[in-house]
Amino acid sequence: MTWDVALILAMDGLANGSVYLLAGLGLVLIFSVTRVVFVPFGDVTAFAALTLAAFQTGRVPPTIGLVAVLAVLATATELGSLWRRGEVARMPKALLAWGVLPLVPCLLAWLAARAGMPALVQIAATLLLIVPITPLLARVVYQPIADASVLVLLIVSLALHFLLSGLGLLFFGPEGSRTEPLASGVFTLGDSFVVSGQVLLMVGSAIVLSGLFFLVFERTVAGKALRATAVNRVGARLVGIRPARTALMAYGSASLLAGLIGILIGPVTTMYYDSGFIIGLKAFVAAIIGGLVSYPVTALGALAVGLVESYASFWSGALKDVIVFSLLIPVLMLRSYLSRHQEEEQEEVDE
Repeated sequence: MTWDVALILAMDGLANGSVYLLAGLGLVLIFSVTRVVFVPFGDVTAFAALTLAAFQTGRVPPTIGLVAVLAVLATATELGSLWRRGEVARMPKALLAWGVLPLVPCLLAWLAARAGMPALVQIAATLLLIVPITPLLARVVYQPIADASVLVLLIVSLALHFLLSGLGLLFFGPEGSRTEPLASGVFTLGDSFVVSGQVLLMVGSAIVLSGLFFLVFERTVAGKALRATAVNRVGARLVGIRPARTALMAYGSASLLAGLIGILIGPVTTMYYDSGFIIGLKAFVAAIIGGLVSYPVTALGALAVGLVESYASFWSGALKDVIVFSLLIPVLMLRSYLSRHQEEEQEEVDE
């Protein structure tokens, strides 16, 4: 391995690490607020890339139908819950929030596909179409069992992943798709080190979005509400913070991150209906390194995963995933040794 090869692998690792960083932030955000290991995160990412590819090929993205069906199911679930609690006066507001608003991106996306809009409009339509997916899934699937154990929530997440993966195969087919580059041009650093504009865009986007998330958590009321719910759900409820609302905020933010990831990696990776699963798994490795609670450590873990994957692919392309996932073994052993073993029920009583 020469220095030139090492630098190329390092840049490739940073590009992959930036993707895992954003995905890891989304996983940690959802878990810290809701205790849900959101396994379908990668599926939403794949839907974003394939939706943008459908726009660029002049097809109406099948994601429109998925969002519409989820909106109907979420509306029925919310109205049924309000009816059982006798809160009939809140039904019109619930109908607007769960039944009407999610259909607006569907209409805009359909118009964008029919009219052949420019690339920026297609990207915006893709994001608007992807963002409601995770909150709608959360209202239908997770919110009714919000007080279940972490193991039950994990099993439900796995089942939901297989469902979305099957729907992805039904909607988009087994063929892979790649979107058009978002940034053209090549930059030469030094004598022979070449970096593509798309890679720089991926790394820069990860830095900017991480900074924005930091500002949101530190400077805004919504961010402080998310942090309070993550620290103590009961205490947050006592001071007037509704965990159900903060959970939807977390799901919506994670869905936005998944959409951005899909748009960023679409030009550099051929995406299939099930490609998001491996992305989510590697981001989960980074989140585990951060203990599913620490955003800075998760970011460092994501960069480490990207670099390890890049250099491992140079030595053995067939074993690179094995090497990446083997990082979990020492991390889990160390955390098992350092953490206090305590039953979940006892933790809830202490809170």
